[in-house]
Amino acid sequence: MAHTREQWSGQLGFILAAVGSAVGLGNIWRFPGVAYENGGGAFLIPYLVALLTAGIPVLLLDYSIGHRFRGAAPTSFRRISRPAESLGWFQVGISIVIMLYYTVIIAWAASYTVFAATQAWGDDPAGFLFGEYLRVPENELVSVEVVPGVLVPMLLIWGVTIVILALGVQKGLERANVVFIPLLVVMFAAIVVRAVTLPGAADGLNAFFTPDFGALRDPGVWIAAYGQIFFSLSIAFGIMVTYASYLRRRANLTSTALVVGFGNSSFELLAGIGVFSALGFMAGQQGVAVADLETIQGVGLAFVAFPQLLSLMPGGPVFGVLFFASLTLAGMTSLISIMQVVSAAFQEKLGWSTRTAAVVVGGSAAVISTVLFSTTTGVLVLDVADKYINEVGVVGSAVVTAVVLGLVLRRLRELQTHLNDRPGVVVGGWWRYLIAIAVPLVLGYIFVSGIRTLLTERYGDMPVWFLTTFGWGSVAVALLVAVGMTLVPWRRPIDEFVPDALPGIHRSGARVGGAPAGPPPPRPTDPSGGAR
Repeated sequence: MAHTREQWSGQLGFILAAVGSAVGLGNIWRFPGVAYENGGGAFLIPYLVALLTAGIPVLLLDYSIGHRFRGAAPTSFRRISRPAESLGWFQVGISIVIMLYYTVIIAWAASYTVFAATQAWGDDPAGFLFGEYLRVPENELVSVEVVPGVLVPMLLIWGVTIVILALGVQKGLERANVVFIPLLVVMFAAIVVRAVTLPGAADGLNAFFTPDFGALRDPGVWIAAYGQIFFSLSIAFGIMVTYASYLRRRANLTSTALVVGFGNSSFELLAGIGVFSALGFMAGQQGVAVADLETIQGVGLAFVAFPQLLSLMPGGPVFGVLFFASLTLAGMTSLISIMQVVSAAFQEKLGWSTRTAAVVVGGSAAVISTVLFSTTTGVLVLDVADKYINEVGVVGSAVVTAVVLGLVLRRLRELQTHLNDRPGVVVGGWWRYLIAIAVPLVLGYIFVSGIRTLLTERYGDMPVWFLTTFGWGSVAVALLVAVGMTLVPWRRPIDEFVPDALPGIHRSGARVGGAPAGPPPPRPTDPSGGAR
């Protein structure tokens, strides 16, 4: 019996889910610091260029792959070319690694939502975070000692996420984002409004927006812009491929990509305004310049600098709860999208039901995640795994995808035609050149530079064995998933799938001289996805 593939209820549900995936923890704590350190207001120029030349084009690539070939990443890549299935599973492997450690950061945010009500961190937020809360040992890198204050919220988050996945696309993913995203925007907007009214907020905004146009001559600033756009849009590791596969056949893809791309960037800009307004207030209270504050981004900004700020500002407990609840929601919307990549891939490969995949995938991941990251040394493992899987795994995946589809298999014209055969903004030939040439060059440079740095410099001054085990080991896990799952036989028919007919494009993807195709045949039945 054919398996009926789930779909979003409409365009709005997909947009909210896609925005929810893109808007995550990095938007709030990474973008403000990256912008500040790379030219301030002038950084917005390379940031916008990166969005238009890499972010949205790669987003469109992911959409076109998932929507045309109607499957999760491994399914879609297999339908493009049999050997390309491994690339899809590599993206699933990346998602597996990320979801294992991403959960613990959400657990910290959830805990701090409670801590904020009483400002439990006292006068020493850094000491509270690393000492009383995380209990990080001074001279130990690997420990099996569990931190109950981390374990309990982690288990709760895993439980909620598994339930959402088990409910399916419409009843689970879509309904969760319909609630979470508007709530996130309202709460974070309230924080920003309060931040810009604080004494000294103008000093923070001046530090954030004052342009240093000389920085634009530094190639590193442009690389930072492309890196920020790339990491913040949730592209090249299966999320948008999977999400687009649940859209209806005539869905608008191109305009949706613009909405998601600019929506994500707008939230980042809003985060920058809020964060630097708050930092301006804190600098004024301490009698120092904003530039002299120790922590501008990352975990330190969220869990050290902001608690310190909240202790100084009027109404700190209220806005502390709002801030950390916003972090929790932003993390949750991203986490469920990452888990859906893995769940959908196993459903299609092994013939599992939605609930079976959610329970097996989520339950297994919960066990591994809590063992690795609920311990006193979990934060150290997290830091290293995050660094390597993003700079090697995610960037490498994007480069290989662009090269394989653009230069090896030459399927970009087919995907461009698929995008333009639906309502929305027309994509010109420039898109193919960006994907096949510009993206591999820019991201390839980032990829090679990142690997060279990781090989020649010890990240965080940690021992080589630790970096090898949890850094390169994270990349190895993704590679093992790619090889191992490709070898597993498909439990559902996969190769009988026939994509929609397109003008001037043969069903195999080859161009047929540009002559319009004849009347489309009856809609095909996809044995793994049901009648469309």
